Amino acid sequence: MKRPSILLILLSVFLLGSEALAQRPRPTADLPKWEGVCETPQMGWSSWNKFMTDINEDIIKENADALVSLGLADVGYVYVNVDDGWHGERDENGFVTENPEKFPSGMKELGAYIHSKGLKFGIYSDAGDFTCNGCTGSRGHEYQDALIYAMWEVDYLKYDWCHTANLDAKGAYTLMRNAIRKAGRPMVFSICEWGTSKPWEWAADVGHSWRTTHDIGPAFLPVPVSYTAQGRRNWKPQSVMEIIEQNAPLREYAGPGHWNDPDMLEIGNVITVDGITYSMTPSEERAHFTMWCMMAAPLILGNDLRDISEETLAILKNRELIAVDQDPLGIQGLRLRKEGDLQYWFKPLVDGDWAFCILNAGEKPVKVALDWSALEVDDSLSGRKTDFAGTTYIGRDLWNSKARPISTARKNVKVTVPSHDVAVYRLTPVKH
Repeated sequence: MKRPSILLILLSVFLLGSEALAQRPRPTADLPKWEGVCETPQMGWSSWNKFMTDINEDIIKENADALVSLGLADVGYVYVNVDDGWHGERDENGFVTENPEKFPSGMKELGAYIHSKGLKFGIYSDAGDFTCNGCTGSRGHEYQDALIYAMWEVDYLKYDWCHTANLDAKGAYTLMRNAIRKAGRPMVFSICEWGTSKPWEWAADVGHSWRTTHDIGPAFLPVPVSYTAQGRRNWKPQSVMEIIEQNAPLREYAGPGHWNDPDMLEIGNVITVDGITYSMTPSEERAHFTMWCMMAAPLILGNDLRDISEETLAILKNRELIAVDQDPLGIQGLRLRKEGDLQYWFKPLVDGDWAFCILNAGEKPVKVALDWSALEVDDSLSGRKTDFAGTTYIGRDLWNSKARPISTARKNVKVTVPSHDVAVYRLTPVKH
């Protein structure tokens, strides 16, 4: 009988070995995101909306000081996020450094200062070769950057999406998530790719929040034309009302540890371009803040805290609305219906309570006669129902603590909602 050649024996061994390797479970590089760091929407301050890239360590430290001295940290605003414009060059080993003129003490020392105030330290980077304003991006250096952030004791990373040609969003953000986990320091991971790849459909296991819209501006209604602001050409910011329309249908994707992010707060900000000033009235700012709380959105301040009015501060420190945003159920509010310029919203809260809001986007105040039978809610997402027919709820006005409470037992309760404003109540069932 003819014996098999040595070549055939070696080939057989190779094929058998290859088959065994193919059947063996293969290691995966996927690492879980950090859990337990963002069970309610994140709250803090960011340098971007007011300062864009015109930042330095004094501006950051002074705004961190203000978070504490103004009592904002006491109500939950604890992250101090250094946005685009802090980067220097990479060193000879490829590690990113800070801009030495803007941050002469270094980012590690800045983080230590922020931590000494009882606050948390946030930083910014981009998945592309460059950040949106041309600084050093993280592409190709993800693990190095995550490691240096961990060494700087960073608590929060906002990760942008400029200059990302030929990159897949889910892959790029997953890569940075893995790098953060490998670096060993828990961080909130804020995905900022403006909703272009529908991150709400894939990002719950990747990040802790994801932008659902393009950049916001200090405008309640749509801005009619693009404008140039602080070096940004042909930028048409989105208004509060535009963003609400985009974010409202996405409530099923939000929950503890994974939030829809309709962008930062513009309360207290003013932009003047070509002689035109863009800002919001106090009523518009109340509506902006209220709707972000109703939508369980991150509350990231974007104004200069060193120059803030008492009226703006009172809006930002409204503890009862913050409690609506930070409610541990973590359910984004439901827009029950629209009637012309009016929108009716409900948000399930702990202990059987509800937040109830009427938003008036119109140019005139509206007097509303509430028909509770037409406002019953059967929310399949939360499994919660109202029972206005059988249960009396007492409604506390969340903007006017001295206002007389409303009762669902009263027929034809009348509420006046000013133009570009809200009426918002916490409805609590009466226990018999």
